Amino acid sequence: MDDTNAEVVTTAPVKAITYEDISPEEAKYRLENEEGVVLLDVRTPEEYSVAHIPNSLLIPLDSIEREAEMRITDKDVPIFVYCRSGRRSIEVSVALIRLGYTQVYNLGGINDWPYEIVTK
Repeated sequence: MDDTNAEVVTTAPVKAITYEDISPEEAKYRLENEEGVVLLDVRTPEEYSVAHIPNSLLIPLDSIEREAEMRITDKDVPIFVYCRSGRRSIEVSVALIRLGYTQVYNLGGINDWPYEIVTK
């Protein structure tokens, strides 16, 4: 058998891009010490108006597919996603990865945020 035209194919393990969970403590530290972090609230406008974490950007779950790329143009910026209890933040974290964002962190719910919040 002549192997002069044989092609060697090697495969390297590829790390899938996925979101990571982040604790309120780590999120607060990074928000205070890093430039450009996006704190993303994915609840409804009504929920946001009642209470939200300071300096958060509101893009509701039902708008994320059409608004994310217009409002968060840098796909490599860290994004901390939160909702009320953590279910919607997971859904949006997955959607953001699918849209090509590379640093997505699930913060979970505002119910677990022990720090300052803005209220009506």
